[in-house]
Amino acid sequence: MGVRVVRTRAELRGTLAGAPRPLGLVTTLGALHEGHASLIERARRENASVLVTIFVNPTQFNEPADYERYPRTEDADLELCSNAGADFAFIPPVDQIYPSGFDTVVRVGALTEPLEGAARPGHFEGVATVVAILLGLAGADRAYFGQKDAQQLLVIRRMADDLAIGTVVVACPTLREADGLAMSSRNVRLTREERAAAPVLRRALLAARAAYDGGARDGEILRATMCDVLATEPLATPEYVSCADTATLRELATIEGPALLSMAVRFGRVRLIDNESLPGGQ
Repeated sequence: MGVRVVRTRAELRGTLAGAPRPLGLVTTLGALHEGHASLIERARRENASVLVTIFVNPTQFNEPADYERYPRTEDADLELCSNAGADFAFIPPVDQIYPSGFDTVVRVGALTEPLEGAARPGHFEGVATVVAILLGLAGADRAYFGQKDAQQLLVIRRMADDLAIGTVVVACPTLREADGLAMSSRNVRLTREERAAAPVLRRALLAARAAYDGGARDGEILRATMCDVLATEPLATPEYVSCADTATLRELATIEGPALLSMAVRFGRVRLIDNESLPGGQ
């Protein structure tokens, strides 16, 4: 039967009104890959109906050229959605998300200030606003997000809690290529040489994890460990390297509880992020 495609707010509401519950939601920018498929498959296992949204959200791109370059692959996306078990795909034009006169922004506070928020001003306002709209339109019981975007996950959870949105935000593990590179729609824009260099992110994170497992609890030592590994790859240009508190994202001098190792690294025109969680404890 395939996936039923809807493109307007009214059509989405009408379609979902008769859909079996519970409803699982996967929000995407399109250019879907196996990481997205894993989210859809989990939603399929845990819900009676599954909705995927495909919307390249202009308000979360800091560079207009990056927005324009973002791949649009609707036919392939719908095939992946169908194979992964989605029932519905909401693929709206911009005016169905931001109608004429739209004048509201959702801004989450302290969690959006460091890391991605510092590197990409306004990014999380775009994310929080569009996700709030999509959660409101879908009224889903559960929404599934990948842990590769760890800060985004924290921001969305905070937003949903603060605004009393009833949808449960479910975190799903990062899917990786065989060489450890986190799956991302941006990976296809890497040159052959950049793609060969990109797994250095995972190696850097694992080196810091090994140091932690060996007893290191000094945040600066773990950050330096990651920087040292990244420095072995000439094509890698780090934007930030972090060892932060998992709940607040404040940089840690000493790890005494759960922590998040994370980084953003540029390879030419392509910017990649990745992270590794540390359990905490001595």
